[in-house]
Amino acid sequence: MAAHTTRMLLLGAVALFEPVNGYQIRRELGSWQVDEWANLGPGSIYSGLNTLVKLGQVVRHDLEDDGRQVAVYEITGDGREELGRLLAESLERVTLFDRVGFHAAFGLIALLDRTAAIRHLEVRLEELDRMLAREPDDRYAPPHALWGLALELQQLGVERTWVMETVERLGRGDFTLAGDEWTWVPPADDPGHQIQADREKYRGLLGR
Repeated sequence: MAAHTTRMLLLGAVALFEPVNGYQIRRELGSWQVDEWANLGPGSIYSGLNTLVKLGQVVRHDLEDDGRQVAVYEITGDGREELGRLLAESLERVTLFDRVGFHAAFGLIALLDRTAAIRHLEVRLEELDRMLAREPDDRYAPPHALWGLALELQQLGVERTWVMETVERLGRGDFTLAGDEWTWVPPADDPGHQIQADREKYRGLLGR
């Protein structure tokens, strides 16, 4: 699951900000605190990007920017297909003791159109209902283990309520998803403004 989440986060970051350099990806993912909840440090980010280039899911351009060499990344068609698969799996799959993949996928949900986002979350609701309907077998676990399981199941119940409300909000048109006009504006000191400026510069260098 760790490798799955790392690949999804890197593909998603490139898709969100392309063309984008490696330092900007590292800084952006660092602002998401991925080192704390996804165990994704700077070294893993750079090695992961190199792996994606080798797989043909990301393309690397070595550009000269104001007299210095900079590696700039864009996602490929294969990369978009893989990202879509990873997002679908992470949004739909319910794992009792690990929600990291879902947390990462929801952070990238703006890459999906509204119909797809609702469809994946409705599948998750069905999976949550199936898991919550299962009765623990007390023959195979001591009481303290069953009590620990009860905590996980209560958290699933809270998550179900949240996912159901999220589906309703998406249906009302809340949140900005793929194909919508982006309305949220970051504060003036947000590094995202520099990413946007550099994106336009890289597009010019690439002849776009």
